[in-house]
Amino acid sequence: MASFNKFQVFVTNVAAGVHVNALNASTDTLKCYLSNTAPNAATHSVKADLAEISAGNGYTAGGHDSQNSASTSTGTITVSGTDITITASGGTIGPFRYVVLYNDTPTSPADPLIGWWDYGSSITLNDGESFTIDFGVSIFTVA
Repeated sequence: MASFNKFQVFVTNVAAGVHVNALNASTDTLKCYLSNTAPNAATHSVKADLAEISAGNGYTAGGHDSQNSASTSTGTITVSGTDITITASGGTIGPFRYVVLYNDTPTSPADPLIGWWDYGSSITLNDGESFTIDFGVSIFTVA
């Protein structure tokens, strides 16, 4: 599994209250989209800053909902999600190398970036092939 990397702006956005109710599942929708453009942790801040692959053949523009939930304990928040499986149907999906996580809820700024996973090389799903975004125990933890 690829390791999680956060965008620098995410820390500022958490402190500024951009993410409603500490990324509560009842108020914030976190989505993952696919990109073949390398993220820049220092300069990318919203979804529009980082190209998404073309929609079609089983991939939805804007990405897929992580169905996130959050829990807090002693000043630490853990955000969990449901693994996402994307299956190519009727053609190929990709290529993509990065899975990018963003918050689809805020309007100002719209679609703030949170982090990404780098899979090391470009991936193309052929018709009938699947790719699973496996969050493991949690998507991320912030202390």
